[in-house]
Amino acid sequence: MLGRCRTAIILLATFAFILAFALPSQAVLRIFEGVVKKVADEDTLTVAIRDAAQLRVRLYGIDAPEIRHEKKPAQPYGEEAKAVLMALTLGKTVKVEIIEIDRYKRIVGIVHENDLNINRQLVKDGYAWAYREYLKGAYASEFINFERQAREKHLGLWQQSNPTPPWEYRRRNC
Repeated sequence: MLGRCRTAIILLATFAFILAFALPSQAVLRIFEGVVKKVADEDTLTVAIRDAAQLRVRLYGIDAPEIRHEKKPAQPYGEEAKAVLMALTLGKTVKVEIIEIDRYKRIVGIVHENDLNINRQLVKDGYAWAYREYLKGAYASEFINFERQAREKHLGLWQQSNPTPPWEYRRRNC
C-alpha cells in the first residue's frame, strides 16, 4: 500500500512539474488513459490510472447546470447532465487530453471514450453550455456551434425558455 501511495505522489508531482514548466496553457500537454471510477457532478470525473492512482478531471470548455450541493438546490437539468455523463463514462476506459490545472488542483481536459469527445457530446445533446470565459483555441468555435444547434433544436436544458447559466447561478447562490 505504501508503494502505491508513493507512486501516486510521484505521478502527481510529475504532472505538476510538466504543467508548470511546459507549453502555454492552451496547448495539449499530455494524454493519459484510465478508468472512470466516479462522476462527482455534471462536469467532474475521477479517473483511476495505473498503480491505483486517481486523478480528478474537470471537463474543459463546458459548464453544466449545477447539481444539489449540501444546502444549495440543484438547477434544472443538473441531475440529468450528471446522469448523461455517468452513462457515457462511468466504468469505461477514457483518454484525457490535459489542457491545464485549475485553481482547485484538478486536471482540466478533453475526455474521450473511444472516438467520442465527451465534452463536445454534452454540449451537442444540450446538457452543457460552451464555457466561453475559459474556452479558447481549437474547440471554441466547435463547442459554440454545437451549443447553438442544441438551442435551436430545444435539446436538454434548452427545453427551458430562458435557462440560467451555471456561472450566474453560482454567483447568486453562494
